[in-house]
Amino acid sequence: MNWILMENKYFLFLLLFLFACRSQSVNKQILHDEQNKIITLCTQEGKLKMEISYANGCFIRKLDVDSKTTLSPQGVYTGVTTKTDTISSRQLNGLPKVEIQDKLVRITEIMFGSDSLMLEENWEFKLDSSTITWSISRTFNQDFIAEDAAFPQWNFADLVTWKGGILDNGGVVWCKYLRSINDTYGVHTGGTKFWNDSTGNGLSIQGTGIGNTEIATKFSQGENGVFTSTNLVTEKALKQRHHLSRMVHGKFDVFAPFQVSKGEISASYILSYFNYAEEFNRGDLKSIPAEAVRELLNTTARYGVVDNGIVGANGWLTNWKCMHEPFFAQIAVGVMDSNYTRNLANTLDQERDLAMLPDGRVLSRWHNERGDEIPGTYNDSTGYYEAMWGYTIDSQTGYVLNVTELFDLTGDRTWLMAHQASCEKALEWLLKRDENRNGIYEMMNRTTGEGKASDWIDIVWASYENTFVNAQLYSALRKWAACELLLNNKTAADSYQSIAAKLKDSFNRPVQEGGFWSPEKHQYIYWRDADGSIHGDNLVTPVNFMAIASGICDDSTRVQIILDQIERRTSAENLFHWPLCFDSFKREEVHENNWPFPTYENGDIFPSWGGIGIRSYVQYDRQLALKYIKNLLKQYQIDGLSSQRYSRKTQKGLGSDILAGISTGVVALYSDIYGIQPRWNRFVLNPAMVSELNGTNFDYILRGEKYHVVLNESNYQLSTKDCSVQANQTFGLACKPGELQFFPGDQDISYLKVNKEDKQPIRIVVHKSDSAAIEFTLQETGRYKIQFGNLTKDTLVDKNTRLKLSW
Repeated sequence: MNWILMENKYFLFLLLFLFACRSQSVNKQILHDEQNKIITLCTQEGKLKMEISYANGCFIRKLDVDSKTTLSPQGVYTGVTTKTDTISSRQLNGLPKVEIQDKLVRITEIMFGSDSLMLEENWEFKLDSSTITWSISRTFNQDFIAEDAAFPQWNFADLVTWKGGILDNGGVVWCKYLRSINDTYGVHTGGTKFWNDSTGNGLSIQGTGIGNTEIATKFSQGENGVFTSTNLVTEKALKQRHHLSRMVHGKFDVFAPFQVSKGEISASYILSYFNYAEEFNRGDLKSIPAEAVRELLNTTARYGVVDNGIVGANGWLTNWKCMHEPFFAQIAVGVMDSNYTRNLANTLDQERDLAMLPDGRVLSRWHNERGDEIPGTYNDSTGYYEAMWGYTIDSQTGYVLNVTELFDLTGDRTWLMAHQASCEKALEWLLKRDENRNGIYEMMNRTTGEGKASDWIDIVWASYENTFVNAQLYSALRKWAACELLLNNKTAADSYQSIAAKLKDSFNRPVQEGGFWSPEKHQYIYWRDADGSIHGDNLVTPVNFMAIASGICDDSTRVQIILDQIERRTSAENLFHWPLCFDSFKREEVHENNWPFPTYENGDIFPSWGGIGIRSYVQYDRQLALKYIKNLLKQYQIDGLSSQRYSRKTQKGLGSDILAGISTGVVALYSDIYGIQPRWNRFVLNPAMVSELNGTNFDYILRGEKYHVVLNESNYQLSTKDCSVQANQTFGLACKPGELQFFPGDQDISYLKVNKEDKQPIRIVVHKSDSAAIEFTLQETGRYKIQFGNLTKDTLVDKNTRLKLSW
């Protein structure tokens, strides 16, 4: 018995000895198994664990995220493909060298290839409490043309390891749409935040080329359903291989061949874990499914980003972007991502430079290849063109509206000034089109019989005087006039306001007097031909919603008549969303693909115009506005709202496109229900609350500042680390350490400015404010400098002192 016990002890000692000989624990974060040539790295908090094998090749064989395996057996490796060969770090010419110091691992002399093409790489892994930084230095022994490269290639287990990845240009790769082997989406970005909404795990890989280099990433479905993310680091920005396609089907080679120079090129990747629910927390949204809001805004809303400089709605699956859409800056309000906002600014820069003709005409579309254009208009190098269906004139207004509304998000006056001349040209191009001088502006086509479109509804033959476009023009004129005033051009501002006023008057006249209002049908008609004939009196919802949402229709009686009619008919059919029109167009008014009714743009459901629908109903019946937001979120939970449109008959998704514009109805939850309305110099809070939403609270990031929003029907609070305002009416807030500016209503002429001597946070409760006076309480004792109107007052104020001041 004693002998057996001694033998067992000896055996256990032997195992421990052998293990100690095989594995060297450098520190708590690095374990080196020298015999099997495996290095294990772990972040200090344990959320990321990586195993690197360098026995027969050099690659990352395991990457666990919060203890869950994410990689396929191929792991993560580097490599290069030429026309004749593919070489990778999975097969080396010899054993690399390993050096470990504290929290640093260096693997050098990683050699692979042959005499004709030899690569040498050096890898460095640096650990800290929450990140692993992987630096790769690659040296080529000669110049050559590469067909492809892995710098590196991440091979994840399958397409459900991650739901998708949020890109550092504000876009998203949505894994389920890489439907077939080698379906590939390629973009000019290096950073991705992969997430799994079921586990709550997130993996951030933020890659950058070092020195004078460019980085790109392509995402594919590999063999056996593997999900691959491949980084490419090059001397120049990569071009597309197949026309201008970012998405290709059944092809792994989305990028064109590229020049490689003899010498060294380097990149760095920062890996970190994130808790998805915390990182993208949408707050406590009473009676609203916050998770559905989060997922919609991280998928469908972002999907319209095709690449850097191409932010749209049609998205990367079909390689399309329409310029005749006014709502991209509105989507930015909901997405709340500075990367999306920055990329939209770059997109508008690019469209100003490449999609605007010398006379101010804004081309209507971008596509990866020819086939959808008016002959002679497609530019092979840029992809911009005029759509074959007709000259869609709302690209003029879409450009101006997106510029003005994006400026409110960024507050960048220098950027706005760079768009001053182009916005003026875009407007002037359209303002020249009033041959009968009646204050209503005309399209390129004169009659329905031409069979051409003039706006977003592109196979309905709206012509000449178009209600939909003129309503957008009214909004664009007013918003741009405010920008001209800010840019010290009062003469231009006054002119645009005057034109808008005349347009409003003409627009709202009865059809018998040359306007668009039909007293008989109680709706705005869609268009008038040059011969005076009236068309589109079949209750076209985007037309009537745009009239109300743009402000050109502010007659409360008309608003009620229109919206009651729409709600009555929507409810009668039990539709989850409004159809594009309630009754049929006439056969001669539409393309054959719109026939019979209800089909496509002749009666199907297009939620892309949900945002203006919500904005219209908020003015009349907040509860109905909320009803349709909830309907959209319920539909998202059913099918992801990832369709072009929905069948009027079945309410099932249809179309090969996924339109990011579908998200605008939920974006309106923020802009029109919660009242998140950024202005270039302040944060305006203008809620339209109902009782079931009481207690809603969430964080909102604007221009890098985190605001906390708390909403009730009769009390709103907006706060940052430096200031807080509580009020019972619409207000604007601007603050910095030791200073608070309170703007009653949505204006920036009259305001209360409070400075605190010790630079500590300033908190006020505003009891009442109007054009004559303000009554408020300062919630902390201190010495304050208070400015209002022309009066400045330095005073010592006790805590909770109530002040009443006259403007």
